[in-house]
Amino acid sequence: MLHIAPRWSARGGADQYLLATMDSLAREGVEQRLAVGAVDGSAAGGRFPLVRCEGLDARTAMAAAEIDPVARAFAPDRIHLHAVVNPWVLEWAAGLGTPAVLSVQDHRFFCPGRGKWTRSGEVCSAPMGEHCGDCFSDEAYCRSILALTRRRLRAACGLSHLHVLSRYMRRELEAVGVDGAQIEVLPPCVHGLDVDAEEVPRDGVLFAGRLVAAKGVADAVAAWRESEVGARLVFAGTGSARAELEREGFEVTGWLDRERLAHAYRRCRVLVMPSRWQEPFGIAGLEALELGAQVAAWRSGGVEEWHPGPLAEWGDVEGLAAILRELWARPRREEARISVSPHGFAYALLALYARVT
Repeated sequence: MLHIAPRWSARGGADQYLLATMDSLAREGVEQRLAVGAVDGSAAGGRFPLVRCEGLDARTAMAAAEIDPVARAFAPDRIHLHAVVNPWVLEWAAGLGTPAVLSVQDHRFFCPGRGKWTRSGEVCSAPMGEHCGDCFSDEAYCRSILALTRRRLRAACGLSHLHVLSRYMRRELEAVGVDGAQIEVLPPCVHGLDVDAEEVPRDGVLFAGRLVAAKGVADAVAAWRESEVGARLVFAGTGSARAELEREGFEVTGWLDRERLAHAYRRCRVLVMPSRWQEPFGIAGLEALELGAQVAAWRSGGVEEWHPGPLAEWGDVEGLAAILRELWARPRREEARISVSPHGFAYALLALYARVT
């Protein structure tokens, strides 16, 4: 198996999915190679043969010529592209003649804007089209990003299979013309977190993820304040909203490695998750549930597929505050609707690869 990804990292959900995939296949004895565009030092090296190829991490069409001799020298039976959005690379993989699957883990194949969240602050339910111009102030930029998104989509359709994390993502791809038979839904497993460690006192509310408007940082603060649960709100992550949160006196841990993130999940009684963009899956919520916390969240993208409920409606800060208050008052563990074991994940991966022809 040749894996191709924008970067070798442990910081994001797509990064953890790649790590889980490679670790699972290694336990099954699959020979693997990895080609990436960048290495940020957050993931351990030396676990798999790795080569860097310039252009694999590009977000626009950019030739990544170094990948071709790598692929031909290794001669893999299958290729798995992970969150690659450079259309040149997707077109190259489609023309290589080797069965290939692409993991689509965000909106950049069917939404040129903000992740199915409009500039006017509403959920977008319309398929990609000329109306997407309403989300842009620069007409020329809108035309270029729309053309780029459509080129990505065309290139992706030339691959053997597309893999997504949720039924929500499959519906969005089908809405822009992808054949549903080409799309495989395979949810992630919780990877790299010690789920059996000893419990610690749960005394706080946690927000985990990128500290940006799309993740609902301001809504998390507003719901926490309105809930009046009397517990501190901690932010695990970093991003453009970090400085403002720190000015307001909140504790911001920055990016946490898996050991410290697991400890943060165990310390919190409730994880708050008001995603403004439509979540492709929402892995932080599943991780929190697996480590015994509860999750106060909006109905966003694929969240309802794993969340045990109740969920607040998207954009309802008062409803989110009420759920946060309710969960805080009855601290008991809720089971996720989706819980994939590492063994089950490996089995599902091998079954997917067997269908990729």
